[in-house]
Amino acid sequence: MQDSRGRPCGDLDTRDREVAAVRHFTRFYTQHMGVLDRKLLRSPFSLSEARVLYEIAQREETSAAALGTLLKLDAGYLSRLLSGLARRGLIEKRPSGSDGRRRDLCLTPPGQAAFSALNARSHARTAAMLESLSVPERERLAAAMGTIENLLGARPPPRAPYMLRPHRPGDMGWIVQSHARLYSDEYAWDETFEALVADIAGKFLRDFDPARERCWIAERGGENVGSVLLVKQDDSTARIRLLLVDPKARGLGIGHRLVEEALAFARRTGYGKVTLWTNDNLYAALRIYRAAGFHLVEEQPHRSFGKDLVGQTWELVL
Repeated sequence: MQDSRGRPCGDLDTRDREVAAVRHFTRFYTQHMGVLDRKLLRSPFSLSEARVLYEIAQREETSAAALGTLLKLDAGYLSRLLSGLARRGLIEKRPSGSDGRRRDLCLTPPGQAAFSALNARSHARTAAMLESLSVPERERLAAAMGTIENLLGARPPPRAPYMLRPHRPGDMGWIVQSHARLYSDEYAWDETFEALVADIAGKFLRDFDPARERCWIAERGGENVGSVLLVKQDDSTARIRLLLVDPKARGLGIGHRLVEEALAFARRTGYGKVTLWTNDNLYAALRIYRAAGFHLVEEQPHRSFGKDLVGQTWELVL
């Protein structure tokens, strides 16, 4: 007996076997990872909602249109997802740090807390899944997953178009000048801000403890485009200072990377907590801090740099 294509029934050709194998794997994987559950990882979120929260948390700046392109979601469906998350107080729109005509999506403090809990739960579940495998088996699994991504069209992460390095002579002068220029151009802050940055940079150089403090400079094409300091506040607490990304290098993830490097160093060095001070109108920086897990602990109005501002203290327990 033959089927409609003239093949013996029950004798699948190579293509059919390949299709069957892929479909079998996808059924196995979606069940194994709990993707079929109505709520992901027993959270209040569907898979689509969780993915939207994740992508917003990972980006300094993103719009609804950019999310739709990235996730390949129907515009109407994405709009309903975003509206639902906004009604629950988890996301909001704020003026873009790089384009005043655009409003970007960002997580609210409750949204950041919800994402952090969901991300930790996902990490724990995946770690538990890998726990039963030996080191060679985990390496084979990771390699196989990478192969699937590459073969199905996922582009491998591009090499970072920048490098991070320790500070060297002249870098502190660049940090002071760049902060003064950028904050004057974008926020109209006066010269007293430049004086503050100069004081911070000078103290870092005078009191620098290489065992417990560090400066990272982001360099692109031989030109400085970003910076951050991690300084000792006391024996158990470190402080992030002078985070900066030059406007011409925005969108490359430099801000996130600088903060990640600072936190990794703080953990290695034995700090128990990292703190920072900023202002509530520095939206791009706040998105980076939220994504890294910092939480707001104090707000205080103040008059500084020729402006009425609201200062904020953020902390992260390591």
